[in-house]
Formats: sequence, C-alpha cells, structure tokens
Amino acid sequence: MTYVPTWAGFIYLAVVLDVWSRRVVGWSIGEDMRTELVLSALNMALAQHRREGMIHHSDQDSKYASLAFGQRCQTMGVHPSMGSRRDAYDNAMAESFFASLECELVDRRSFKTKTEGRLAVFTWIEGWHNPRRRHSALSYRSPMNFEQQKEKENPTATTIEYDPNA
Repeated sequence: MTYVPTWAGFIYLAVVLDVWSRRVVGWSIGEDMRTELVLSALNMALAQHRREGMIHHSDQDSKYASLAFGQRCQTMGVHPSMGSRRDAYDNAMAESFFASLECELVDRRSFKTKTEGRLAVFTWIEGWHNPRRRHSALSYRSPMNFEQQKEKENPTATTIEYDPNA
C-alpha cells in the first residue's frame, strides 16, 4: 500500500501485481488504510486474473496479517506469503511499482481533490502502466502486450473463473 497526497488529505492505494507480467491485476483506492482496502484489491485480482496456485506476497503489515484477509485467501485457494521484518527486498517489485507511480505521477502533479487524485491514479494504472508502460524485464513490452504475446505462444494456458459467491 501507498498514499497519494491531495489538498483535501491523503488517499491510499493497495495493489496486487502479477509477478510474471508486472501487470496490476487488482487495485483499490480508499480514504483510510484498513483491511477492506487490501481485500478489495485482492477481490479485483481474483475477479480479473485468477490463476491456479496463486500466491499473494506482501510485507507484514497488519492488514495482510488480519483474520479477514487470511480467511479470504483460504476461501479462494490463494497462498499468502509474507516477507521477513525490515526486509524491503522481499517486496521489491511492489516497492518498484510504487516508486514509478510516485516518480511518474505523484511528484509531477498536485491534486486539489481526492476525486482528482483517484482519477489520476486510475488513469495511470489502466491507461498507462498496464497497456503501454514498457518494462526491461519483459523485453521492453508493456504488461498487457507481454501477456498477449505469451497467450499467442501458449493458447492452452488456462485461468480459473471467479465465483463471487465462494
């Protein structure tokens, strides 16, 4: 999770990244840092991009260690994984994503309202990062282009349908 400053106060962003493609597959923006924020991001990831043997890696923040988050992971067959305390390397990909967000968006703009901040973050993730931002680890392709290329190479790869009633 990270925060985005606005003139009206902070908004908070939780994301779920696909390590394979660097794509943001789940995200949620809220006005406080509660467990519901990370649950909402996880639910979006499950609805859009659920795969067999999914592992959710996080730091040891209390929201990820909460009973509600653990129960949701168990119900959906997601394996939670946490890094060790005071070790930024375990969560380096998420930290890198947040550094890019800060450098490419937050440091360059000032948001008057929380709504303006939310819209800018949404546009950055869904209009820039996922479809167009190139990553050296993906041979300078965007996350969506990388996934599309791999799908063409292996059309039998499957995803699991999400059941919101589970």
